[in-house]
Parts: sequence; structure tokens; C-alpha cells
Amino acid sequence: MFQVNNVYQLDHVLFRILKIYPQYLVWMDIQSNKALPELIPISELKQHVISGQAQLAHDPFSDLCLLSVDTGSIYQIKRDQNFAIIKRIIEHERFYDPKERAYLIEQVVQQKIATKQTIYRLLRCYWQRGMTPNALIPQYYNSGGKGIKKTVTEKKLGRPRVISVGTGALIDKSVEKLFKKVINQYLLNDKKISIKYAYRKFLILYQEEYPDIPKTEYPSFWQFKYFYERDFSRTFRLKKRSPQIQYLKDNRPLLSTTNSQVSGPGSRYQIDATIADIYLISDSDRSCIIGRPTVYFMIDEFSRMVTGMYVGLENPSYVTSMQVLRVAMCDKVKYCQSFGREIRSEDWPCIGLPEAILADRGELLGHQIEHLEKSFALRIENAPAYRGDLKGIIERYFRTIQADFKPYAPGVVQPIKEKKRGGKDYRLDATLTIHEFTKIILNSVLMHNQTHEIRSYDRDIDMPTDLPNIPLHLWNWGIQNRTGKLRTASERAIYIALLPRTEATLSHLGLKVFGVYYICKEILENGWMHRSTSIQRPQKLTIAYDPANAEKIYVFFSQPNSEYWEAQLAQRSREFIGCSFWEVWKVKKEQKSSQANYHTSLQIARAELERSNEEIIQKALESTRQSTRSNADRLSTIKENRIKARDQEREVLKESVPTCKSNQERPSNIVSFSKGKAHTDDQDQYDRPAFFDQLFDDD
Repeated sequence: MFQVNNVYQLDHVLFRILKIYPQYLVWMDIQSNKALPELIPISELKQHVISGQAQLAHDPFSDLCLLSVDTGSIYQIKRDQNFAIIKRIIEHERFYDPKERAYLIEQVVQQKIATKQTIYRLLRCYWQRGMTPNALIPQYYNSGGKGIKKTVTEKKLGRPRVISVGTGALIDKSVEKLFKKVINQYLLNDKKISIKYAYRKFLILYQEEYPDIPKTEYPSFWQFKYFYERDFSRTFRLKKRSPQIQYLKDNRPLLSTTNSQVSGPGSRYQIDATIADIYLISDSDRSCIIGRPTVYFMIDEFSRMVTGMYVGLENPSYVTSMQVLRVAMCDKVKYCQSFGREIRSEDWPCIGLPEAILADRGELLGHQIEHLEKSFALRIENAPAYRGDLKGIIERYFRTIQADFKPYAPGVVQPIKEKKRGGKDYRLDATLTIHEFTKIILNSVLMHNQTHEIRSYDRDIDMPTDLPNIPLHLWNWGIQNRTGKLRTASERAIYIALLPRTEATLSHLGLKVFGVYYICKEILENGWMHRSTSIQRPQKLTIAYDPANAEKIYVFFSQPNSEYWEAQLAQRSREFIGCSFWEVWKVKKEQKSSQANYHTSLQIARAELERSNEEIIQKALESTRQSTRSNADRLSTIKENRIKARDQEREVLKESVPTCKSNQERPSNIVSFSKGKAHTDDQDQYDRPAFFDQLFDDD
């Protein structure tokens, strides 16, 4: 029941069992500095345990056995010397007997090895602290009162001055108050002010508070720094002196990993974009430099598999991210074929909708993505601003993917932009087109998915040891052995759900979107394009559009129903046949700019017209005399006056017609349209043209 070295608590006193005999045991109070070993019957201790007066307690010196001292250190030398002094005493069979113990101690004293007080002190240390050699290690680490604030006396603390003049300042509570005021104002913020600058501000404040004290007795910089480091911990100073976003992103402790938050493939995708560090040229004109492309990636958190990608010239936006989502959720075979790569579905098996998508604020934040969320129960998670650390997987992959082409690709961005004398601008080295660069990125993505080993991958306990840390293998293992989060959906449904949406206005001209008109048979059947005030039509309809194709839109006529109509480009907007919406927006912007520039000239011309008309009217008013005739008489002669004026106009026109001066100038031959006359193949047909009903869309 009882064991040597067990600690029991009896009447709030801790006792350590030193030795056990058949009827008795030896124990000792481990808290008193005058305690010595005592004998106690085992039956008595059992009775105390049964009654609850004594119980097994925690050993306060249990950590001493874990101490490791360096060979040759002062701790090791002192420990071994102390153990040699008391070795004969602690190994004696009757060490608990006061007479036998006193005799053994007297022999050691006579050998002049140590004094009696030292021997008793070492014996108590050995028995009270666990009966191990480490119990005799000197407690030098408690010397000096590290971390304990020193009591201020009339004498300056610390070493005295040797070189500097004066004795130094005594740091009392009033000086500490000034220290704390300056530190709170200048150092405990994210302005990155140096401690020396703050100390200079303290000197000005101290001089104002104590003008009579000589400058030689001012608190020193080291006293100021000591107070700053003593009263404010490193963690507290780091948190206060770092901007909150920087602290959360770069300095905060990482208590978890990405893999601990996902259960399998498709649990969460990460999406992000970057501007590639390379300049490209145009596909149509290789002498034309088009700048740096945008690269989008979507990565599965569990397997690190790249599930979707986009390389192009569009800026990061919702419209561009939708193209990445479309690639990520559909079969990749056709996509790779468009860039000359033949793969099987098993080589890139990421097909379907994930459970959640983690993105930056912007691309997937707003009402546009709500249609995808509601239609497929897809959860969208947006990281806070400037928190790239929350998407560490994809942020790290951007650096990895660019390291694959930077060493040998021409036109790579250099760290120094200034052109040296005789040097060449690296932008002029651009050689790759957007199509060729996409093929390079696609090759790197396929290599990453199929062969790249993730050495820092944190594995779960159920993963087999022979499972390689390669994205494709991790994906396949997760699909077979973990909870499947991917959900299937038709490509058409995904395509429509991913399209950006907006509102279109409806009038008798059709649906108007971005200044372009569309019509469909359903709108005609509902009579919404009839030009009558009795027709009741909705003023606005929600539509979805593909930015790459301006010839077709999808009309959602009944909310929240997901049914839609396909509307085609109207003849009124035929100028945009074969265009994309990016081209539509560009043309409309140029047209608005042109109209805005012409507006001022138009207003000036209209002002000139109005001024000229006003002058004519004013002259007419001045020339018109007051008539002596009555109003009735003037009104009754309007018809006669009109006939006279018409005859005069005819005479003027007759005189203005030129006459023939010679026989050579003859009037043109007049061809008569004979209605009933037959025509031959050689004879031109001069019948009047027929107007077809189709020309006016008549019913």
C-alpha cells in the first residue's frame, strides 16, 4: 500500500516516506527547516488514511529528477561534493536513530570535511526534496530575485558610476510615473518610434518637473530602458507596437492548421489572383507588348490539388473568378485539349461543387454570388482585408508556380527598375504570348497535381504510412476514405448559375442591358413590345449574361423561380454582332465620351441659331406696321392672300429654271411604265417596285 518517496498530508503537514519496515516506516516533515526522520507504526498511518485524516499528496519537488546539469558546471560539481559528504549517513541502515546518526555526523566533522550545520542542512535537503542526487543541486537560479521588483532605498540601485559624472538618479514612484507616461505616449503604439527618441522626450518632461536638479543626476537611458523592459513584457510590447493587421497576419501564434479544419476533398476551396511577374506580347502582333497577365487559381485545402485556373488580361473581379469556378467544377479534358495537352479524367479528377469557397473580400462578396449559394447550397467565406495568412496555401503556391518559369522565361520582372547605363529594359525581352504562357502554367499545374511532394503536409492519424504526400494521391485517398463533400451538377446549370446578373429595363423596343437591346419569342408572345398604353409590362427583369458573348442573355422572368428565357440581340443593336460585353462597354464608353465632347459644341451652335432667329423676329416686328383694317376683315381675306402669294412664288420659280442654249442640251428620255405590256428576256422590266409585308414585320 505504501511506497518509499510517497508524500502524505496529515493535519495540513506534508510527510515523505523514507524507508519501510515490516511494522514501522520512517517518514519526515518536508516543510520544516528543523525536521528529522521519525518512526511511525504502519497500522497508525493506515488508520489515518481510512479515517480520511491522511491522504496521498502531490510531491512539490517531483521536477528535480528531471533537471539536467552540464558536465563540469558549478551545479554538477557542487551536487557531487554534497552527495559525497552525506553518502555514509544516508546509506546507513539505522540513519533514523538519533544516536547512530549523531555518531556518523561526528566522524565526518572530525575529518574536517564539513561542519555539523552543513551536514544537517544537506541531510534535510536530501530527505525532504526526494532522496535523489539532484536534491542537492544548489539553488543559484533563485539568487538575485529575478523578476521581483526591488525596493527603493535612499541609495541608487545598480552598479555605481565609474566614468560618468555624478552618482545617478534614484528611481522612485514619481520618476516611474513619468517613465510610464512617456512610454504610453510614444512607445506603446504602432508608429515605430525608437526608444532613444522616447527617452529624449522624457528628458524634456523631467526637466520641466525638476528644474533644480543638475543634468548629471538625470535618470539615464539605461534606467529608462530597464523600466520599459521590466514592466512591459515582450509579448505586450510586440502586440502594441505592431499594426493590428500586421500582428494578426505575421506575429500571432498559430494554434491550428488548415488540415484540422477540413474533413476531406471538397470541404473548402481557396481562390485568389495575382499579377504574374512577366511581360507578354500579343497573339496577333508579336511586336506589341501587352503587359503582365492575371493568374487565378483555386486549390483544395485537404489535398492541395489545383482544381481550377485562369490566365488572361482581365483584372481580378467577380466576372473573372467565375471563369475559374467554371473550370474547377467541370471536366478538365476539353480544357486541356484547347491548349494541346491530352489527359484523362483520372489525371485531373476534380469535378463538382465544393462545400465552401474561401476568397478575398471583393471577388465573391456581394449579391452576385448569392445565386450560386442559393441554387447549390454553396457556402462562401470571405477573409478580412489584408489577411492573406488565412489563405496561406494558395498564397504560397503563387510563389511556387512562378519559380518554375522565372529562371529561364524572357521578360521576367526584375527587382531593380532603373535602367543602368548601357543596360536594357527587361520589358523589351517579352517573347511569350498569352496562349503560350497559359500552356506553361498548365504544365506546372499538372506537374504539381501529379508529382509534387508536399513535405510540410500535416497528416491525420488515420492516414496510412505508405500514402505519399502528393495532391493526386491525397485526393483519391480522401474521396475513398473520408466524407465526400463534392456534389455533382450539370455543366449547363453551373454555367448559368455562375454568370453575373443585373437588371434590364423593358420597353416596346425590347430588353435594354448596358445600352444594348434584346428580344425573344416569349416577350413577343406576352405582347410586351406592343406600342399601346393599354399594354402592361414589367419595368425591369433580372438577366444573366456571359461577358464573352454579347449576342445572348438569359432572362429570369419569375423570381425566385430558376427558369429562364434566352434572348437574342435585336436588329436595333446589330452593331454588336460577334462582340463580347467587354467590347460593348468599351464602345459605349467611347460613344458617351464623344457625345460629351460634342455636347458643348452642340449647345453653342443651338445658341447661335436661337440668337439668329431672335434677330429675324425682332426685325420682323419692327417692320410690321399697325394695320388700319379690322380684325374680321383681315381674317376673311386669308384664302385670297394665300392664292396671290402662291402665284407669285410660281412666277419666281419659273424664272429661275434654266433654258436650253443648244440642241445638244436636251431633256432626258422619259420611260413610261406600261402595266399590261408583256416583257421579253432582253427587255428591261420597269414595273413599279412591290413592297413586301415582311419588310415591315406585318402579321
